[in-house]
Parts: sequence; structure tokens; C-alpha cells
Amino acid sequence: MEGTLDDHAPVVSPFVPASRQSVTASGALRARFPVFERGIAYLNAGTNGPVPANAARAASAAVERQSCDGRSGSAFFEELVERPAQALRAAAARWLGCEPGEVALTRSTTDGINVALAAFPLGRGDEVLTSDQEHPGLLAPLLQRARDRGFSVRTAPLRELPNAVGPRTRLIACSHVSWVSGQMAPLAALADLGVPTLFDGAQALGALAVDVRGCGCTFYAAPAQKWLCGPNGIGFLYVRGDLGETLAPPWPGYQSLANPHDPSALQWHSGARRFDTLEPVPHDLAWALAALEELEAEGRSRVLSAGPALAEQAARSLREEGLEVVPRGPSTLVSVRLGEDAAQVVQALAAQRVIVRDVPGWGLLRASFGAWNDESDLARLLEGLRRWRRRGSAAL
Repeated sequence: MEGTLDDHAPVVSPFVPASRQSVTASGALRARFPVFERGIAYLNAGTNGPVPANAARAASAAVERQSCDGRSGSAFFEELVERPAQALRAAAARWLGCEPGEVALTRSTTDGINVALAAFPLGRGDEVLTSDQEHPGLLAPLLQRARDRGFSVRTAPLRELPNAVGPRTRLIACSHVSWVSGQMAPLAALADLGVPTLFDGAQALGALAVDVRGCGCTFYAAPAQKWLCGPNGIGFLYVRGDLGETLAPPWPGYQSLANPHDPSALQWHSGARRFDTLEPVPHDLAWALAALEELEAEGRSRVLSAGPALAEQAARSLREEGLEVVPRGPSTLVSVRLGEDAAQVVQALAAQRVIVRDVPGWGLLRASFGAWNDESDLARLLEGLRRWRRRGSAAL
């Protein structure tokens, strides 16, 4: 495993000026996100994280370079695709707590889940255990694979998964942090079981300290666009080291081959790279790297502690307001039960420039807190909810 939370190699983006690449932790992370300068209380990183200004500049510079210099030749692929892709793989490994060779570049969390389920041997007589709070991005791939291969899927409460494991359980597939409530999977208890695990880390990577080796997981899928503030269309899949040498890629292609000039040899890349599904887009790579550069300049330990602390303060404050906060863990998500009014309240808050979301089918309003948020965002959320309670279902 590479270093500690703040002992890391810097992210170096060719699209960020050297003067910005040497920024030290300043405690002014919020000021580097233009969305807050516009008076928006942005509390929805659980869907898409805010975009730092340097990431927007980096993406624009990459597009401009492609426009002016063309998109061909060895220099283009080496400077704008290959080197940035490998830098992104290494950066993701630091946040995951593993080696770069254990990280595949994918197109989303769900893409990584599909890769893992397709590669892992499951068949008739096997059982996959999942939780009662899973995102469709995990459930749809899991249930379709079960139909195709004939294995069964059983559901249990997220916190009770260790007690629900049975003799036929071949894989546990669940969220690290529930997208519904902010509850957290009991990682230590699951690791003690010795059953292979596939974690959906969409609400954890970049929000909480993640140690894929420490929690003994087999696969860990996560996106770039949420807590890492990158673009949509990039994801990461941790594949335990030994499996990166023994499992064949389920979607083989140019990116899977160690020697793409001799495809008939079917010689796969060593490690998780054989599971890559991402077709690297230069401006997206530039955006993702610049966003990570900004977060790492602030210091991973601060980034990973500030969000959960503010979320806990929010949960206390919301309870003091007499609102029902659904049971949660020490995560960055806080969900309030509003019933059929949830979607309407989210829209009314948006009109007040307070951005949260509802959880369809659950009657919940969900707020997501990150290191870029401060108490003023929470105060505006609380005031908006007070107005709603005073006026009932009327507009805020």
C-alpha cells in the first residue's frame, strides 16, 4: 500500500499551470469551487460533486489543444491519453489504498460492477447475498447475471449481512455506504467471514477513508464524478491482486491486450488493467486529474474528515428541528423522511439555491456534505426546511 493519507506523490496534470500544481493546503478549498461563489448551497455530491475551477480550465485547455494540434500521432496519444490515464490510475490507487496495478479504469460504478460480476465465476447452486438498500446500478447487473447463470440472490438488511451469510453464499455484493440512508456496511465483520465481496463504493470513495486491502474486499467499484469531483463517464474498479492475474477480461479489446499488435496471442495486461473498459477522453482525463490535484493539495486527511463531521452536525441539527433522520452511519449522507412531499421540497429548495435531492420511492430528502461545504450551507438547508414546515405543502 502506498503511503499515508497525506504522504503521497502529487497529481501532475499537463493542463494545470505549475504555479497551481504546487499549492499547499490552505483551508480555502471552498473558494476554489465557482458554484459557491454564485451563492449556491451545493449539497449533492452524492449525485455529482462540485467542479473546481482548475478542472474546468484543464478540460478547456485539453479541448483547445486537440482543436489546434489535431488528435493523432504518438505525441498526442502519449501526452494526452497514455500518461494521463496512468497518472489517474495511480491517483485512484492512493484513494483506494492499493497498488496502481490493482485498479482498472472503467466508465462508471455500474460498469465496474458489471465487469466484476462477469469475470467472477458464479453458477447454479451459488448464492449472492445483497442488502435491502442497494442502488439500481448494482441490482440490475446482479439480477440479470443471476437470470443468465442460474445463481440465486438473497437480500438482508445492510447491517445484518454478516449474520445472513449461508452455506451457499459465494459472493457478498453490497454498498460500502448506502445511497438511501448513509448507513455503512459492517466491513470488519464481513472481512472476518472470508467470503468474497464486491462493494459499491459510489458514496464512499473520496468521502471516507477507504482501505480496500484492510477490509479484505475482492472487488471495489467507484466513480470519479461524485466525491472526487471529476467528470461523468470515468470510474475505477479495484481487483484483488491475485485475480488480476487469473481471471480473463469479460470484455476483451485493444485496452486489455499487453501486445495489441498480436491479438491472436490473447496475452492480457498484467493486473487489473486487463479489465479496463474506459476509452480515455483527453479532456475528461485532464478534468479528473486536475480535480484530484485540488483535493490532494488540500490534504486527503482533511478532505476525508471534514465531510463526515459536518454531516454528523447536520443530522443532530435536523433532529433538533423535530425532523426524522433515518438511521445512518458516520458517512457524508444525511436523509430526512418527508414522505410524498420530498420531491416537492427538493424543487422548492432548489429555487432558493439550496441543492439537495430526493430518493425516489423512499420519501426521503438527501443532503450530501463534503470538505467544500461549511456551516452556512447547513444553515440555509435548515432555514428552508423550517419554511416548509411552517407553510406545509405550500411553496417555500
